[in-house]
Amino acid sequence: MFDRLEKLISKDNLNKIEATKVLLVGVGGVGGYVLECLIRSGFTHIDIIDHDIVDITNLNRQIISNQSNIGQKKVEVAKNRAQSINPNIKIKSFDLYLDKESIHHISFDYDFIVDACDSVEAKVLLVEKAQEFSIPIISCMGTANRIDPSKLYITTLNKTEYDPLAKKFRYELKKKNISLNTPVVFSKEIPLKQKDLGTIVMVPMVAGALCVSYLVEHILKN
Repeated sequence: MFDRLEKLISKDNLNKIEATKVLLVGVGGVGGYVLECLIRSGFTHIDIIDHDIVDITNLNRQIISNQSNIGQKKVEVAKNRAQSINPNIKIKSFDLYLDKESIHHISFDYDFIVDACDSVEAKVLLVEKAQEFSIPIISCMGTANRIDPSKLYITTLNKTEYDPLAKKFRYELKKKNISLNTPVVFSKEIPLKQKDLGTIVMVPMVAGALCVSYLVEHILKN
């Protein structure tokens, strides 16, 4: 299955990827593409967390969604999709909303965390756990109300601007005296000012790909 990938990165590096345990929080717009890239990049140990169902409004941007799975739990849909691509994948799903209570159900025996959720509380909790257990983490900032995927890039939280989600994230970390140097995927595009959030597929798709590219590069460098 990974013949082309092995030719690109070597057998040893593919083995490193296959052995890496990843926690992915959120399998929606960004997270669905994170999962897709993880599966197709050779990752075989993935735990996913989400507490949402597939909705008809997801069809324009979420890769796990289709007409036949509307109303189903996202974690189960995502798990089935992962196994349909690579039957040998070891994927565990947690159908829960991540907060200060539910986070105790997670062991944090991981090599990497990808935060693709919308909750600022969950993002802060994940950074705290990442620091507590010395786990590398990357968090995705806002992708709604943006159109240009070429404006996305990887930086650190302290260098973000014009992003309401990042602003709240920074504020909460500052209150806890936590460093703002956590890696993030961020868009330099100023979001459209409108009451209702709108999303076009290319932006969360590229954001998800950037999250995984950061993870792969981290593994190859180490």
